[in-house]
Amino acid sequence: MAIVPTTTATAAQSGTTATCSYPYVCFIKNGTIIGRFQDVTSYWQALPSKPQAPLSVVNTRHDDVAYIRWTTGATACLPPQSTFNVTGGTLDAVRISSSSTC
Repeated sequence: MAIVPTTTATAAQSGTTATCSYPYVCFIKNGTIIGRFQDVTSYWQALPSKPQAPLSVVNTRHDDVAYIRWTTGATACLPPQSTFNVTGGTLDAVRISSSSTC
């Protein structure tokens, strides 16, 4: 199952207090960045912790999409310069792709 966020927002707009700077994909929970990734890879990068919802994932990159994966195998694609609010489940990995579209 793939999920694609339909709205674009900055970290401040999504209600988070942490600031995710370019060129990172950040995982924000309770206003604190708990993970930050910047490398484009062809493989999944494991999250240092397996954060549970609720949390926000912010993609500050200008031309690259970011994929997030739940422990169930479900995935979501975040377009460049977007925020995705995770409302359920546990995340386990991220992959940044040089593609500019999901």
